Amino acid sequence: MRKVLNLNQGWKFTYKDGKTTDVNIPHTWNYADGQDGGNDYYRGVCTYERSFEKPDFSAEDELVYLQFHGVNSSCRVFVNEQEVLRHDGGYSTFRRDITGFLKDKNRLVVETDNRVNDTVYPQKADFTFYGGIYRDAELMTVNKNHFDLDYYGGPGFQVTPQVQGKDGSVKVISYPKGEYDKISVTIFDADGLQAAQGEGSSAEILMKNVHLWDGVKDPYLYRAVVRMEKNGETTDEVSCRFGFRSFYTDPQKGFFLNGRLYPLRGVSRHQDRRGLGNAITKEMHEEDMELICEMGCNTVRLAHYQHDQYFYDLCDEKGMVVWAEIPYISEHMPNGRENTVSQMKELITQNYNHACIVCWGVSNEITISTKDKADMLDNHRMLNNLCHEMDPTRFTTLACYAMCGPFNKSAHITDVVSWNLYLGWYVPGLFLNDLWVGFFHKVYPKRALGYSEYGAEGMPNLHSSKPRRGDHTEEYQALYHEYLAQFIEKRPWMWATHVWNMFDFAADARNQGGEPGMNHKGLVTFDRKTKKDSFYLYKAYWSDRPFVHICSKRFKDRTESEITVKVYSNQSKVTLLCDGKEVAEKTGNRIFTFQVPINGKHKLEARSGNLSDQAEFCKVSQPNPSYKLTAKSSNSANWV
Repeated sequence: MRKVLNLNQGWKFTYKDGKTTDVNIPHTWNYADGQDGGNDYYRGVCTYERSFEKPDFSAEDELVYLQFHGVNSSCRVFVNEQEVLRHDGGYSTFRRDITGFLKDKNRLVVETDNRVNDTVYPQKADFTFYGGIYRDAELMTVNKNHFDLDYYGGPGFQVTPQVQGKDGSVKVISYPKGEYDKISVTIFDADGLQAAQGEGSSAEILMKNVHLWDGVKDPYLYRAVVRMEKNGETTDEVSCRFGFRSFYTDPQKGFFLNGRLYPLRGVSRHQDRRGLGNAITKEMHEEDMELICEMGCNTVRLAHYQHDQYFYDLCDEKGMVVWAEIPYISEHMPNGRENTVSQMKELITQNYNHACIVCWGVSNEITISTKDKADMLDNHRMLNNLCHEMDPTRFTTLACYAMCGPFNKSAHITDVVSWNLYLGWYVPGLFLNDLWVGFFHKVYPKRALGYSEYGAEGMPNLHSSKPRRGDHTEEYQALYHEYLAQFIEKRPWMWATHVWNMFDFAADARNQGGEPGMNHKGLVTFDRKTKKDSFYLYKAYWSDRPFVHICSKRFKDRTESEITVKVYSNQSKVTLLCDGKEVAEKTGNRIFTFQVPINGKHKLEARSGNLSDQAEFCKVSQPNPSYKLTAKSSNSANWV
């Protein structure tokens, strides 16, 4: 049976200056503190080194694998001065049998490399390419007779559930290596009770009255356990959770889950944190998921790369429908075609069993700076075919660049398409969203369309009573999303819409909003401490958790004698009080506005039933200068 030894502790890290320090992993050398593009942002080679004792194993019957869950972006790994593996791609699991290299005491060296090159994706994108061993490293001891560990970092088996009316079937294909007498498959329900059994390396099991994985309302999961036996003893065992569900897209109606219309409305997510980069903990993944759930999302686009397996697990558990993609982004590199294939094979192989994933993303904004368009289109067709060959149960998609016109050939290769459109932010005119989407839908009525990105920068410290495009205020971000939320609600036929972004994230090429090295389109700040007003807007549209929220609380100092106070709520009636006296009671839908005279310091309270929220506003003679973006800060339109 498998034994896993964690290798996270006790590493020696050598930085570019040759200085060696003691570190534990997960670790990155780009800390993303929002200064100078992410704290002395360095793209180069750094080294991690540690020693370890030879694990207790039977040399006759067992093998020892070295396993990494994420090293960015490329690496060379040495055991006792011998190179045992190389890996290109910073977001996936990879491993190698190192049994033949082991001694009683062993020296492990990992050369990590995030240098600029033209072969490994990503190389050009609006996020920081952190370097380091930023996920777990392990030694895994397995019997020589085991399920395959050598194919693109996969688990060694695939579980394919299918819904057949009220019943279901599940096909479990396993990939044994070595000798065996028997392979058995046992299906357990969510309570741990045995639900079905099967045998063989290609077992198809029929099940009556299956409980469906039904999105956020009922994300029911079964567990498949696959065992290999030799001479009556189990030599290896693997397992995963899975869910029965059906889904499809209709260009005229939208996305369907389990036979009913289920518009996908949610966010995109980057995985980094202030002071940690991508080297984040399970607790941080859980916090991200809780915030996404609080807002009422039912989908997450996991951009722009393969995320931690733990987060896919959380999406399974919470019922989040997932768009998973590779970092084939911003620029087609002819020398990088092989890397797009290997990263796609890793993404699908390692994530095939997740109930949450419904589609594979082929690329993102690939037309920004691509020169060899013919080669790019050919690569897209190849990747699209690869996805269907490896996984005929899911559909393919891609995210088109805003300046990529509706007639662009790249937008018509995958099964469905989405656009990254920032109409009303990078260009004036929120109404352009109506015109653009209406035009595409009319010209291509058989093409399912979504929004893969839309958003606006919003700084919680910047404010205006007359917000305008480009001012980076919390108020303009809220106005932008008010328009888009209503726009999207009127179009349930859009198969999916994903806000860009759930969280602020590091982007080394940017210098906007008075904080360099950051993208501030998040609905929640980089440290996850502040929910911007736009967060509560979508909570009002999507969540059934009752709440009221007074907007612009951080905009305390006002020069006007009368201010407009806005309240977001998913309740139908809201009452506003000023200094304990009722201003007005209003019946409405999500957005409630009140006019409030002010002549000093005032305490406001919004109520709806037993729900309440408070804010404080103060009449001042001069505008608070800290609310305005300074001239020293750039408000340039984009990073490209």
